[in-house]
Amino acid sequence: MDVTLDIQDGVALIKMDDGKKNVITVSALEGIHAAFDKAEADAKSIVFAGRPGSFCAGFHMPTILGDDVDAKMALATGGQRLAVRLWSCPAPVLAACTGHGFTIGAIWMSCCDTRVGELGDFLIGLNESKLGVPLPDWALVPLKERIRPNEWIPAIAQSRLYDPKAAVEAGLLDEVVPAGQAIDRACALAAEFGAFPNGAYGANKLRMRRDSVELMKAPLI
Repeated sequence: MDVTLDIQDGVALIKMDDGKKNVITVSALEGIHAAFDKAEADAKSIVFAGRPGSFCAGFHMPTILGDDVDAKMALATGGQRLAVRLWSCPAPVLAACTGHGFTIGAIWMSCCDTRVGELGDFLIGLNESKLGVPLPDWALVPLKERIRPNEWIPAIAQSRLYDPKAAVEAGLLDEVVPAGQAIDRACALAAEFGAFPNGAYGANKLRMRRDSVELMKAPLI
């Protein structure tokens, strides 16, 4: 996967692109974490984006469902660390959902402050139940804070997938824009939020999330 970082006027744009559906491997996670290291050091706000047609297709399933326990744990733990990082980052973090967003991609988006999707023939959601993969406790923390209560069972247990407008109603996205405009809209919002003074944005966000951050981090300790 090609992970790029572009910082303009205090806004860091991190883009994932494997040329296909953005399947997450251990090497992809290494590139994403490296980009976040620099973004957190050099920018005031962060936009996390996918490629045209796909934000993220989820983990590399042959690894997750395979017999190599070490490889499976490395991938799952790397995804968890990124989720914790997104949820606990004091800077504004926005997701630009440029297409489909499945499994760990939907979880990562739920860990971002604002999620901008695009209109189109796209689906967003958590199909772990259909794949036979129970969600870990840490993943349920951001999901249950963002997904509407009446959609918890359909979205989490029943693997319902949502088109972009329905994803807003369910709480998996915050807004949708015309095709091709998610990154520009997310960057504009990121610039606005990043200009808030005196670190108040991060202070208020982290105060609200103090307990939930600890719940998400606990399995990593």
